[in-house]
Amino acid sequence: MDLHPQSGKMTRTKTRFMFGLIFAYVAISYMTGHLTPRPTLMRSLKNGNQETQLSSEWRSFLTHLETIRALLRFDEFTDAHLKNEDDEARRLESEVRVLCWIMTSPKNLDSRATAVRRTWARRCNKLLFISSVTNETFPTIGIELPEGRDHLTGKTIKAFKYIYEHHIDDADWFMKADDDTYVILENLRYFLSGQNSNEPIFFGHHFKTIVKQGYFSGGAGYVLSKEALRRFGAKGNDETICRQDGGAEDAEFGKCMETLGVKVGNSTDKLGRNRFHCFDPDTHLMGGYPDWYYQYDANGAKKGRDSISDYTISFHYVTPEKMNALEFYIYHLRPYGLKSGKQELNQDWGS
Repeated sequence: MDLHPQSGKMTRTKTRFMFGLIFAYVAISYMTGHLTPRPTLMRSLKNGNQETQLSSEWRSFLTHLETIRALLRFDEFTDAHLKNEDDEARRLESEVRVLCWIMTSPKNLDSRATAVRRTWARRCNKLLFISSVTNETFPTIGIELPEGRDHLTGKTIKAFKYIYEHHIDDADWFMKADDDTYVILENLRYFLSGQNSNEPIFFGHHFKTIVKQGYFSGGAGYVLSKEALRRFGAKGNDETICRQDGGAEDAEFGKCMETLGVKVGNSTDKLGRNRFHCFDPDTHLMGGYPDWYYQYDANGAKKGRDSISDYTISFHYVTPEKMNALEFYIYHLRPYGLKSGKQELNQDWGS
């Protein structure tokens, strides 16, 4: 017989209350990034020489938290404040479909890849992260190759092959970018709106060496038409046409495109200014280029505001901190009383 029924009830109430507090603390801490390690690293916990396996229920719980956390971070930057100012951008989003695939690695998921996902890449019509290891939580698509610069060509070849086999109908244009590339999708779509995705062509920051027609910087990103991807999908696995691994990724892929009859396209604007950039904004504004760049750049290695298109598409070597800053400057900072309007900067190649 329980001589103190109220005492037992209070104990159970306190227990539930404490459990609720602990659950809330864990959930909030995890979603805000203050609880480590992440679930992908918590398949097991090591304590001295003993390894304690996490229960399937706990792994499931952490996976759900990770999903919620990703969604919260995904929406941290929003364009809701633009209200009715984005009608043209929304129209182009539906008319010019762009698949973006990001070359990343397991060590960069929590930093670079997360910054890409939270900022510019959420404006892609379809977004894929390609890594050496599949991560179902982030998620990434694993390519069975070791990490390292020696395998960037293989990673690119396998990524485009995967996209051809699984996603060719999901977009009209297919953009490759690194996890330290920043892309302004609205400007990319505007430029591509004047191009034909049924033509065998691709665009990027043009280098004039190594390949007869030149090739595009891998870091600045390059975008293939649907026809270019079709040609690659049909013959890109032939090592006599496209090198399957090794060498410089962007140059080797440029050779592959040339052999397949895919043309290098001109992406400069009507005033002759670059839209794709292989360095960060400060370098293109102020200069200080490495010596090799003066031999490689097809547009004269210019610097300053007059060399950078108002409708710039990309920059490279952008840290996660600078990526967040660019997101703010481009989409949030506004001078009161000024409206930028629209410029027609696409070149009329038919004239």
